[in-house]
Amino acid sequence: MTTARLPDGFRVTLGDDVRRRAGTAGGESLLGTVPPRLLHLTAAEAALVHRDGTVVVDGPATRRLARALLDAGLAHPTGPQPGAPTPDRVAVVVPVRDRPLERLLAALAAGPRLGGLVVVDDGSADPAPLARAVAEAGGALVRHPEPRGPAAARNTGLAAVRRGGPSGTPFVAFLDSDVVPAPDWLTPLLEHLADPAVALVAPRVTALHPEAGGLVGAYEALRSSLDLGTAPAPVGPHGAVSYVPGAAMLLRVAAVDGPAFDEDLHVAEDVDLLRRLDSGGWVARYEPAAQVAHDHRVAPTTWLRRKLFYGTGDARLARRHPGSAPLLTMTPAAAAVCAALIAPRRATAAVAAVAAAASTVRLARRLPRLRSPYRAAALLTAFEVVGGLWQAATALGRTGWPIAAVAALASRRARRLVAVVTVAEGLADWWQHRDRAPDARLPLPGYLLLHRVDDVAYGTGVWVGMVGERTLAPLRLRLRR
Repeated sequence: MTTARLPDGFRVTLGDDVRRRAGTAGGESLLGTVPPRLLHLTAAEAALVHRDGTVVVDGPATRRLARALLDAGLAHPTGPQPGAPTPDRVAVVVPVRDRPLERLLAALAAGPRLGGLVVVDDGSADPAPLARAVAEAGGALVRHPEPRGPAAARNTGLAAVRRGGPSGTPFVAFLDSDVVPAPDWLTPLLEHLADPAVALVAPRVTALHPEAGGLVGAYEALRSSLDLGTAPAPVGPHGAVSYVPGAAMLLRVAAVDGPAFDEDLHVAEDVDLLRRLDSGGWVARYEPAAQVAHDHRVAPTTWLRRKLFYGTGDARLARRHPGSAPLLTMTPAAAAVCAALIAPRRATAAVAAVAAAASTVRLARRLPRLRSPYRAAALLTAFEVVGGLWQAATALGRTGWPIAAVAALASRRARRLVAVVTVAEGLADWWQHRDRAPDARLPLPGYLLLHRVDDVAYGTGVWVGMVGERTLAPLRLRLRR
């Protein structure tokens, strides 16, 4: 459990996916569904949770309970929070190369007064227009004579802040040059930093022009890898939100010693930072109440190249952070059900049924404080199985697509299975994302086609990265109890 002390008055609220179950002796159990997790509360602890699901820190007992809920991912901070930093303690760092900045600078000027602005010109061919724009905005400009990449540019900006350019700025917001923050984007992020355990918090990244860009533009408005949805969450390799993009994030400067980003990485440097923070005991959070719009790349060839490029980062991350992001992570029961669907025989179906039943019984024996332990255990097992099936279906059409293609060529049964799984996964994915951008207009067939192209491009990048790194680590499977 995280040991950093939450301040008095700090407020957390149970997540929308959390179900409350009555326990024995007046206690209560909290069941989260995405991902599945369970936390027991004594009668005294349950009494500290208000009827609306909030817990307000006002002493040792509520402080311990709020921290336990946060660590379990069952509750999220809900502001306003006491002691939250103000915007004037934040310096904004913008890496840029051969791009206009006027749109971003105008958006920053329309928002709260910041503690400083540092723009890092990463080797632009014509630096004069950029210098004029930054001077007019009252910011500081640092220039790389030659391009060194976004990681190096962000580190240069962070170093400028540390040298005392903008004074009194213990927090740095990294914003890419192609984003436009909403006027109130910063306040919801700063509320999280009232928790001294939080090192990094990121906003939701939406489409700047959801109605433009044709089919690709509409698809990106609904399904961009930068947009992580509408639910707040802790960020971790095995959670509902496993990463946040470097396009927009707010960092506690004291959480990193030296450079924040690995300059040897030209892709996935943001995920690498998150993994290092996690291993150092820090917390990262995702806050969709804060929004930043992004000018998505919607030209088809540029879009495809970008997806492939993103995929190449998996192998390097797998080498640097072994075991942090396997292709599949599931319980034996979920694995057995997947095997039964892949090889539908009486024997595999029987094994799957026995594995699911054994998992339910074993879990129920660990839940003596619930009034209906077997019901809760069956529910948790079902969530695990469904989650495992979703992982397997996603992996089949994404990283595993070359394997699926070879199997489909060799077997009629495999062709039917691949066809059914990819269509079903595509429909489920469309249902999950269909309302993210009301202004986007994309027919279902177009969504299914572009989703499959998206997955194949990313998966191809993963295989390219594995060849370059000479590793199969991104294909690793992990069974957990």
